[in-house]
Amino acid sequence: MTAATTIKIDPRLKDSLDKLKLFPRETYNEVVSRLVDMAYDQEPLSDETISRIEEALEDFKRGRYYTQEEVEAELGLR
Repeated sequence: MTAATTIKIDPRLKDSLDKLKLFPRETYNEVVSRLVDMAYDQEPLSDETISRIEEALEDFKRGRYYTQEEVEAELGLR
């Protein structure tokens, strides 16, 4: 038999957990386990990807970007 622990959660959080159930009889343990698994990326970012993200953030900070409206106008979508 598996050990059990009781935790206190806000009723609104319980309602959210209920909505995340894949089927009515799914246990909260299964729902929480699924959420925990989703929270951790099994494939870490490569050094190249991290470098490209840092470059993009620097471009954004320096104002080197286009808005969606600008792109749409340039492509004749507006």
